[in-house]
Amino acid sequence: MKQLATLVGVFAYLSLLTFGGGMAAYPELVTLSVDVYHWLTEPELIHLYSVGQTAPGPNMMMVTAIGERVHGPTGALAVLVAFLTPTALITLAAGRLWKRLEGWPWRDAVQRGLAPVSVGLILGGCISLARGALTGWSAAAIALAVFGLVLGTRINPALLVLGGALVGLLAFGG
Repeated sequence: MKQLATLVGVFAYLSLLTFGGGMAAYPELVTLSVDVYHWLTEPELIHLYSVGQTAPGPNMMMVTAIGERVHGPTGALAVLVAFLTPTALITLAAGRLWKRLEGWPWRDAVQRGLAPVSVGLILGGCISLARGALTGWSAAAIALAVFGLVLGTRINPALLVLGGALVGLLAFGG
């Protein structure tokens, strides 16, 4: 029961760090789930995150897999509720407050200041993920190719996922 409470506490806390998206919480997710509680290894977490990226829906739904690994179906459900509830409630309250402050002279400045914070948090998460995932030149080349295609074309991301899987199979063996 203590482990279930720990799961709920950790993922409720991580929920509060997802400012700008789930990637913003990724560095702390690594710290807590790999380094502090040893629920997963870093390669296991990277694989779960990668599956979350390729699956339809929000990529951070992969946290349920961590809950399931640690405490079975009950852990999966507890983690899902703990991860979604705090931000859902804060978003509801912030949305209502933001609407009330529509004529507030500083509203636009606050919005413009928060956007770079989101970008910084997301970049921090990306760098943290890259440190664990880019384990050699082949992986780095795949990442750079996908990055270039995303920036330079309007290619459907699903095709990049399929292409990446095929290239990974050829580059890393099967």
